[in-house]
Amino acid sequence: MNHQEKLSEENLAELMEFVLLGFADMPHFRWFIFGLFLIIYIIILMSNGTIFLITKMDPALQSPMYFFLSNFSFLEICYVSATLPKMLMNLGTQRRRISLVACATQMCFVLMFGGTECFLLAVMAYDCYMAICNPLNYPLVMNHRVCIQLVTGSWTIGIPVMIGQTYQVFSLPFCESNQINHFFCDSPPILRLACGDTFVNEMLVNIVAVVFVMVPFLLILGSYSKNISIILKLPSATSQAKAFSTCSSHLMLVVLFFGSGIITYLRPNTRYSKGTDKVLSLFYTILTPMFNPMIYCLRNKDVIMVLRKFLCESFTSLKNELNV
Repeated sequence: MNHQEKLSEENLAELMEFVLLGFADMPHFRWFIFGLFLIIYIIILMSNGTIFLITKMDPALQSPMYFFLSNFSFLEICYVSATLPKMLMNLGTQRRRISLVACATQMCFVLMFGGTECFLLAVMAYDCYMAICNPLNYPLVMNHRVCIQLVTGSWTIGIPVMIGQTYQVFSLPFCESNQINHFFCDSPPILRLACGDTFVNEMLVNIVAVVFVMVPFLLILGSYSKNISIILKLPSATSQAKAFSTCSSHLMLVVLFFGSGIITYLRPNTRYSKGTDKVLSLFYTILTPMFNPMIYCLRNKDVIMVLRKFLCESFTSLKNELNV
């Protein structure tokens, strides 16, 4: 018994850091992958940052929809910044080690931002539902105070839960390999490195995934089924097309984000694939933040007009400064 305890203590002492393998199996494409993700990161920061600024500064974009969009864009910047900088550093330096504390911190922030995104997408679906199904009461129901409460709840409701989940994952003894076959610290691949029976821990991860992923997803589906039934009753095809365009961009993000997230966290362990895990993670951690501005800008005339105005003013201001 003492011998086993001594071994466990030695293994815990050794595992004070992990190795994020990331894309180590593609060494010949290292600089191509580095350049690609660096460009993607810059695009995400600039595009989401621009949407955040114009929705805050322009008087024409002060409706609840744009208030939620500005929060969503800020969230996307936070979400991608929790994973991409470390991945780029690992690709550039080939030093893939990450301390246990840093790994736990990264996982906690990824889970918190991911949970916030789930609830914020549900809030945006509710806003769309009220605009289509209850337009007369929409200004009264979706007032500024309610919008602030919904956003604050989305940001804060998952913090204690995700801190607790991170603690229960990292309280396990790690006596197997310290190599995480992923490009960031996530609960499923880390649980596979733990010793002993992890059934309870995996069940807790699944319960959190159901509450934070499946419940908002089902609420969104319910709101859209109601939206569609109302839209189909509209008298003209023009009215139907306008109503569909109001929420179609939001639906695209929902499918992209929730689809990949549900497969990652709720599929059976028997169907686990290391490569699939990494590809799916790219969808909800990187591609969604990148597509968010493209989808909203390209499908929204108000945003395009304000963006043109913003760019023209910026160009004129820069030209005047250069002339001086």
